[in-house]
Amino acid sequence: MPTPLRLAVIQGSTRDGRLGPTVANWLLTHAATRPEFTTDLIDLAETPLPTVFPQLGQAPERAEDRALLAAVSPRLAAADAFVVVTPEYNHSYPAPLKNAIDWHNREWHAKPVGFVAYGGFSAGLRAVEHLRGVFAELHAVTIREAVGLQGVWGQFDAEGRAVDPTADAAAKAMLDRLTWWAEALRGARADRPYAA
Repeated sequence: MPTPLRLAVIQGSTRDGRLGPTVANWLLTHAATRPEFTTDLIDLAETPLPTVFPQLGQAPERAEDRALLAAVSPRLAAADAFVVVTPEYNHSYPAPLKNAIDWHNREWHAKPVGFVAYGGFSAGLRAVEHLRGVFAELHAVTIREAVGLQGVWGQFDAEGRAVDPTADAAAKAMLDRLTWWAEALRGARADRPYAA
């Protein structure tokens, strides 16, 4: 049996009262039923990153900044694939998520990224469209299939299960496609290291 794919689920909301953990845990429940994955939840509220960057090409000088990065960077580097769980704020995605993306570069290269977005009327899909361009610049491959949860406050029951079966079907479709890309790109990286 092949080595399981390492899936990092990035929970991008840090807002008080956020619904992000419910959404991320729902997605992790889906991933847990799939033997091809081992999962790692990276919650940006629990693993905050510095907001002041060093000069381009330089490492952070402050020990505190290096410690914050050490809690996240190796986990991203080890991942074979990512799912970004994001709300939509003002037609885009949260600042802490962009900060986490920008602190890293090679960690994203030649790896697939899936999305679970949530919000009001738009189901968070405008945030996803903004993220696609960012990840393209970082040599990542974004998956066409995404999960969008419209009117998210009514989408989950008290146990965190989706009340609409189409959400579960969308999660399955996204994870199916993510698996294909993660296996293909892991093999390609092993055969020939990716050089950006």
